[in-house]
Amino acid sequence: MKRIGIIVFSIVSGMVGWTQTDTALHRIIFYNVENLFHPSDDSLKADDDFTPAGSYHWTYKKYDLKISMVGKVILAAGMGDPPWLVGLAEVENERVLKDLCYKSPLRKYRYRYVHYDSPDRRGVDVALLFRDSCVRILRSRKISVVFPFDTFARNRDILYAVVQFPSGDSLHVLINHWTSRYGGYAATVPKRNYYAKMVRQCVDSLMAENSHAKILITGDFNDYATDESMTDHLRVHEYGVHLPRDTLYNLMLPYTRQSLRGSHKHEDFWGCLDQFIVSDAWLTGTTGIRQVGNAQIFDADFLLVDDEKHGGKKNYRTFLGPRYIGGFADHLPVYVVFRDG
Repeated sequence: MKRIGIIVFSIVSGMVGWTQTDTALHRIIFYNVENLFHPSDDSLKADDDFTPAGSYHWTYKKYDLKISMVGKVILAAGMGDPPWLVGLAEVENERVLKDLCYKSPLRKYRYRYVHYDSPDRRGVDVALLFRDSCVRILRSRKISVVFPFDTFARNRDILYAVVQFPSGDSLHVLINHWTSRYGGYAATVPKRNYYAKMVRQCVDSLMAENSHAKILITGDFNDYATDESMTDHLRVHEYGVHLPRDTLYNLMLPYTRQSLRGSHKHEDFWGCLDQFIVSDAWLTGTTGIRQVGNAQIFDADFLLVDDEKHGGKKNYRTFLGPRYIGGFADHLPVYVVFRDG
């Protein structure tokens, strides 16, 4: 079922060392918030672990703190300009989105959300937050994913929305959270490849209607920019060469190739599972909405802790296995900066 309610969003600038001073620049953020469950038990979902009596001992006190912390991260990533759009992964239901809007620091900014319940066994979904004083949602729908080779799998949907900006220009947004690598990389590759094919099919349909469509695909893909789901099935490239107008560009490829800090650390490896993939028109447009600078990772010091085992820093996460750590999330937010007009 579709849900549209009140929520908050923020957008900020794009290049390393750049300070936002132009009020015409805004940010779009994606953030995997790590198991944002409500402590109540949903009898239709496998969420028992995230209840007060469950293995994670997920209490209302811990939940309220998590809601407040997520709101603070979103606002901090906006650098003084609450983002206009925020993609989220690992939110359980409409109730947590309402609490995020009304019981966190976001409550001042009139955020709304687009959310659909997905078949995921644990009940975790994706959602889109938008600032309704800045943008309009023209239409939205969920894209269901059913693997032909595993029809019993209950997969997270892809969220599709068309967002209209003050200039009158529109952006096609797709929020993703593809199948994890739990169970082994090789065993789960076909599932992420199938997700990629579904997104590519949607893009091809949009491009057939309008070759100048502005498209932004974001999410936690559980694959890196150089994996086959991206290169072979979604058919993404790094911007900088002249390619056909229907080409998609992965804005996180520079992080992969330059071995920069990623959005997620697994053991001693930083990588970008969280990415932005965009159409040519989003990058090259001269009017309406278009990107400014590079995609970035919001890696503020307060989101990191010392990695005593591997050295350097790591995500200050909420849980380490079943042990409660009390941090923010096991992913860092990623963002792009845009101009409208």
